[in-house]
Amino acid sequence: MPPIEKDTGKNELKSQIQQLIDSNQVMVFSKSYCPYCVKVKDLFKELNVECNVVELDLIEDGTTYQEMLLEMTGQKSVPNVFINKMHVGGCDKTMQAHEDGSLKQLLSGDAEAYEYDLIVIGGGSGGLACSKEAAMLGKKVMVLDYVVPTPKGTTWGLGGTCVNVGCIPKKLMHQTAVLGTAMQDARKFGWEFSETVKHNWDTMKTAVNNYIGSLNWGYRVALRDKSVEYINAYAEFIEPHKATNKRGKETFYTAAKFILATGERPRYLGIPGDKEYCITSDDLFSLPHSPGKTLVIGASYVALECGGFLAGLGLDVTVMVRSILLRGFDQDMANRAGEHMEEHGVKFLRKYVPVKVEELEAGTPGRLKVTAKSTESDEIFEGEYNTVLIAVGRDACTDKVGLDKIGVKVNPKNGKIPVNDEEQTNVPHVYAIGDILEGKWELTPVAIQAGKLLARRLYKGATLKCDYINVPTTVFTPMEYGSCGLSEEKATELYGQDNLEVYHSLFWPLEFTVPGRDNNRCYGKIICNKLDNDRVIGFHYLGPNAGEVTQGFGVAMKCGATKEQLDGTIGIHPTCAEVEVDAGHYRYQKSRIQKSCVVETTVLKYYSFSGLVTQIRVGIVFC
Repeated sequence: MPPIEKDTGKNELKSQIQQLIDSNQVMVFSKSYCPYCVKVKDLFKELNVECNVVELDLIEDGTTYQEMLLEMTGQKSVPNVFINKMHVGGCDKTMQAHEDGSLKQLLSGDAEAYEYDLIVIGGGSGGLACSKEAAMLGKKVMVLDYVVPTPKGTTWGLGGTCVNVGCIPKKLMHQTAVLGTAMQDARKFGWEFSETVKHNWDTMKTAVNNYIGSLNWGYRVALRDKSVEYINAYAEFIEPHKATNKRGKETFYTAAKFILATGERPRYLGIPGDKEYCITSDDLFSLPHSPGKTLVIGASYVALECGGFLAGLGLDVTVMVRSILLRGFDQDMANRAGEHMEEHGVKFLRKYVPVKVEELEAGTPGRLKVTAKSTESDEIFEGEYNTVLIAVGRDACTDKVGLDKIGVKVNPKNGKIPVNDEEQTNVPHVYAIGDILEGKWELTPVAIQAGKLLARRLYKGATLKCDYINVPTTVFTPMEYGSCGLSEEKATELYGQDNLEVYHSLFWPLEFTVPGRDNNRCYGKIICNKLDNDRVIGFHYLGPNAGEVTQGFGVAMKCGATKEQLDGTIGIHPTCAEVEVDAGHYRYQKSRIQKSCVVETTVLKYYSFSGLVTQIRVGIVFC
């Protein structure tokens, strides 16, 4: 390989490299000492495929070549492999292509038969993030997305659950309820206004849905700007590299790789009247009328969030709970959030499951009769409501996309897809991201992060993987609950109670003092691993602006924060967040005083108007 003349411009160098790629069936940019390069060259030798190799460490301008390859492909590492003018990638990607059979197709020239480099099935947050990232890396990408209407006929636009029937409308309606509380507080701060204050459901619903509509349009424009082809149609696999969309007619598409991002939909009860007369969160946010007296069935975060903001709008709300609140979350925190809801007007019907829903009167809203059975006895409950909202969990949308036809393994119990740490299914050219993954977080930011990083690994030679550990999240109950890391139950299971130190504090936000509400109902708890220098492995916060507070502590935990480091951090005063960096946190002490009795030491903590912190130690015996 002749050296590059000093005055050779970037365009000439790029032309030289492109000519090498175009004129050789297999072109490998390598370094003679690199074991991964040796592995790739040995593979082609075993396959009896002649390849042209440029050893970048043996030519004078190898570094310049490598920089230009980075600009051309997004990959700086070696080996950098091209087959029939197509960029394959490094060692891992070449070996993967060999395993899934696509290398053979590339060598035979059949790869050009694929219409797309990537087809993403699902237009939610993760799918959109991945498709746009892949397109920006020069790949030909298609997104297939179709919303199957609910039993009530509700449907929506591009953007998935979060944008249309999840995080966005939920947070806006939660904010509506927060504003109602703020108006009640305002009088105590001197604001004077008419006693006649009421909420208009239609005004709120219209404003929220107008905003969501603007987001739907924005996503379509973003895909168009990135040259991603978007088709509003239902996708189904028919062959390993071939899918069809169905919307009046069948059209077939082929791609080298597929990404499943189909998300989840609410689960129904499987009882008489559930699909005929009940709604889910898919229907609630665009409901054309106020739901009136509402029964929420379920104890998930969706159930408590929806029940909470409906009560905050002044509606009569009952939550029917089969067993525990917020399964999977810290139960101490979950129960405190539930108690706050109960103190503020939400009724809980515990240890019951519905067995039948009947319509008594049609209308907007109508009247429904719910029959439920106790989980502990033969007792039967009957009640009348205007609306019944089912929020008992969600099912992965994987059963009707033809995964069985291409051999993708699916957990038959929940429809979730097992993947490796690269989000790759058991079928090498098929990947999955988002809520449909087995054992991963069902959170929008997680899907977005995973989607972007996956595209960069597939098409940029990147290696960074999505980190599913210590993911911060918030449940937007009336008293918001933010968490990051392990619940106390999970931490005890993993490390043992004797190896944990739990610090906690009740507190009274300054904003609550003048209105005189919720005195010492907010709560902070930090779980530390004594075996690892008191590293913080669980963060829990119950109070105002939980998402904003938790986000910062999520960064700290990502960096491996210890209790000593939190204690050494100066808090911002007067704020709620400073409670979590207060060295005055007290250990959560539980000691046996009788075989069946436990004493819990609690510290009540609040701020006086002078800023002085007052603490009262209280011992409560539980038997």
